[in-house]
Amino acid sequence: MGDINSLELTWNEISQQLKVDKIYLETHRDLLVVDEATLMKAKAFFESCGIETAGGITLTVDESNNFQTFCYSNPEHRKKIKEIVEFTARHFNELILDDFFFTNCKCDLCVKAKGTKSWTDFRLDLMTKAAKELIIDPAKAVNPNIKVVVKYPNWYDHFQGCGFNLETEPKMFDGIYTGTETRDPSSNQHLQPYLGYEVFRYFNNLKPGKNGGGWVDPGGMYFMDRYAEQLWLTLFAKAPEITLFDYRQLQRPIQKTDRADWQNHETTSFNYDEMMKPIADKNGKMVLPTTIARAAGYTFETIDKFLGQLGNPVGVKTYKPFHSVGEDFLPNYMGMIGVPMDIVPEFPENEPIVFLTEQAKFDADIVSKIKKQLISGKDIMVTSGFLKAMQDKGLSDIVELRMTDTKASVKEFAAGWGPHSFSDREMIIPQIKYITNDSWEIVSAFNGTNGWPILHRGDYSKGKFYVLTIPDNVIDLYHMPVDILSKIKEILTPAMPALLEAPGYTSLFVYDNNTVIVESFTSDSRQVKLRLGEGFTKAKDLISGKEITGEKKEYFQGWRKPSLVRTVLNLELKPHSYVVLQLEK
Repeated sequence: MGDINSLELTWNEISQQLKVDKIYLETHRDLLVVDEATLMKAKAFFESCGIETAGGITLTVDESNNFQTFCYSNPEHRKKIKEIVEFTARHFNELILDDFFFTNCKCDLCVKAKGTKSWTDFRLDLMTKAAKELIIDPAKAVNPNIKVVVKYPNWYDHFQGCGFNLETEPKMFDGIYTGTETRDPSSNQHLQPYLGYEVFRYFNNLKPGKNGGGWVDPGGMYFMDRYAEQLWLTLFAKAPEITLFDYRQLQRPIQKTDRADWQNHETTSFNYDEMMKPIADKNGKMVLPTTIARAAGYTFETIDKFLGQLGNPVGVKTYKPFHSVGEDFLPNYMGMIGVPMDIVPEFPENEPIVFLTEQAKFDADIVSKIKKQLISGKDIMVTSGFLKAMQDKGLSDIVELRMTDTKASVKEFAAGWGPHSFSDREMIIPQIKYITNDSWEIVSAFNGTNGWPILHRGDYSKGKFYVLTIPDNVIDLYHMPVDILSKIKEILTPAMPALLEAPGYTSLFVYDNNTVIVESFTSDSRQVKLRLGEGFTKAKDLISGKEITGEKKEYFQGWRKPSLVRTVLNLELKPHSYVVLQLEK
């Protein structure tokens, strides 16, 4: 970027394909500090183009060496970090720390400093102090007006092990930022696409109104739709800003293999052929798209047509205490079966139902909080992992259930007295034991004439306590029959304006103005049903403007209870595509 002629060429190519408001100029990565002359040239160039600039710092020593971070026990490393921060703060009124403000160092200095603490406790304390002493205080000493932002990556359930402290740091920094990239779910992290939406909502709950935006890269992009999908999921979460990493990757040429196979016979939410149509450069000349910058630009232009009509996202509250582990990333798997989720850092009182995974065991008062919820006439649903962790720690005072070490292989299911349905594959589940007539199976799994609970209910005071059995391979949730998934959603989403009757790999996003998005993450077209809440009779497609009417359907509620009558919409979802609806009465 020190060569302005070269910089102008690359910028012209990017900016004619994508509207840009702001650029983060990275001053350090892998012990390379940008020389001041180059930094000043690049900053002046972008500002002359009307682009806001901010500083970026990546605190890696050698990214190629298993993301080697700085050692925060090493005086020389600490001195270097402070110098980098002060250098950046002199030139910008905002700086952002990229993903690597953590430590994975286990050198002799760290081993000695850790002493008898766990690595997690040692690193959480170490990095909280480093945030103040090496980042925030030095930056503000040089530039009192600077805004200091920490960007957190997508692997939130494991943060504490490397010192990312979500309990202390959001309060210390002026703002936070969210890594919403999920890439290929089959890659090393195994992050489900729904995480790109859910992680922004979670971080927004950590520092409401101060979560600056979502951050996406094209890594693991095995077809162009997957890149676009990550961008729009970030925006479905109502991120106020989105950052594309990075300038070089936006210059990556479009390739024939970027066009997904289904583009040959389907019109999908990301329309590759539409994206490739000529666009006007700054002189009005029509030019063909050349790089993936156009894929981003086209996606944003498409989303802009309806994004402003969406309200604030809402979801089923699931409580994650700080620094908790267990059933990692499970809320994102629930999101992939059509349950709108919302992770919160404090127990959410006043909710009609709260969903608890094994992670809730990290709250020493969790059983008393559950009792309070139930006594107030509200409900709780916990997972089999939570049951196993807490069955001998006070939970049996609510209901006597036992999570055993015995497993069952199942593919046959039934919801209550309803007909049996079948999964497309065998799955292994833990066996839960209970006292007959003290609690009841709501959904069952079978092997021959033997059966075990999938969704179980016990009554306590004025509330209902449910246990959801999670298969040993959590991905098997996606393979449960539609009627079984629908029964789980009936219990979990009583206050939602709609319920999605669909197989796994289909998500529902709900907003507080009765707008919804239904999205498919599969590579085939599928037919799904959207069951509307009480009083809703139709919907308007916010993309096409068409009105969608449905049909009345009765839902059995149990013996001696009147059937529930609801309007059901039949929807067709194209591969990796979404439908946006305004529900109407």
